[in-house]
Amino acid sequence: MARLAAFIVLVIPGIAAALGIKLMRDALFGILFSPFPYIWMQFVAGFLLLAISIGFFAGFLFRRDQRTGRIQKKK
Repeated sequence: MARLAAFIVLVIPGIAAALGIKLMRDALFGILFSPFPYIWMQFVAGFLLLAISIGFFAGFLFRRDQRTGRIQKKK
């Protein structure tokens, strides 16, 4: 059950990161979606989604490795 919960916790940021990449790609090609009034705003929203998702994923892995003792202590 814990593995399923961890999988679900990691799938949601993965989907958000994919959406961020899609928003940035569409902004570069000039395709504007309805909630965004400007292309630059769409690009910034996509970049923020991608950055936050990668940060969450990295923090999740770092904390998991820290708990299991795979990371060295600071000197």
